[in-house]
Amino acid sequence: MEVSIGKVVHYYSHLGVAVLALDDELKLGDKIHIHGHSTDFTQRVASIEIEHHSVVWVKPGDHVAIRVVDPVHEHDVVSRVVEDIAEPIS
Repeated sequence: MEVSIGKVVHYYSHLGVAVLALDDELKLGDKIHIHGHSTDFTQRVASIEIEHHSVVWVKPGDHVAIRVVDPVHEHDVVSRVVEDIAEPIS
């Protein structure tokens, strides 16, 4: 299952860094899916920065920079992948 958490507002191709405008929280280790007209990949969040300061968690309304594994484009949608934990079989 995926939950939309924001969109890409800028991409620094020489750094491989995307700036995101967030509508929901994001933390290190979250699995995200970035998709758009010509973009479609999934990755774990390995770094988050706000104004060049590393953070581990960000809240809705923040503009944050994250390193991305593939190029992205402005207006690409960012979704958090909610990983279901299998319930034990009785």
